[in-house]
Amino acid sequence: MDASEGIFVSFPGAGALTAARLLAEIGDDSSRFDNARALRAYAGAAPITRASGKSHWVGARRAKNDRLAATGYVWAMAAIRHDPDARAHYQRRRDHGDHHVAALRNLFNKLIGKLHHCLIADVVYDANQAFPASVTAAAA
Repeated sequence: MDASEGIFVSFPGAGALTAARLLAEIGDDSSRFDNARALRAYAGAAPITRASGKSHWVGARRAKNDRLAATGYVWAMAAIRHDPDARAHYQRRRDHGDHHVAALRNLFNKLIGKLHHCLIADVVYDANQAFPASVTAAAA
């Protein structure tokens, strides 16, 4: 296992298979995406917002890497089942009024952003930095 594989596996809900699928779709070149926003858009995790005059619409991105988006859905589902911090984030989004899929996409958006940071900084996932105690305690 090389260093980047260790980073992928360190995330909650990303077992060996999910981490391998993420690595295959994203790649191990840390300079491939300029910022986390580009990776989120590529993965389909970033929402599209359209606003004009009196109307405001937020929806799912259709132009995306479908294999990475499907992997992200599986990853987010596993994370909310096995990680209390991810579950708390998901539940906050549901309490905020998001439907199940929107709350999962929001969690995937957060996780993929953290993954980009970890790949750039070459560090493994740390739950205390990803989901600060003050935010998690406030939700409880």
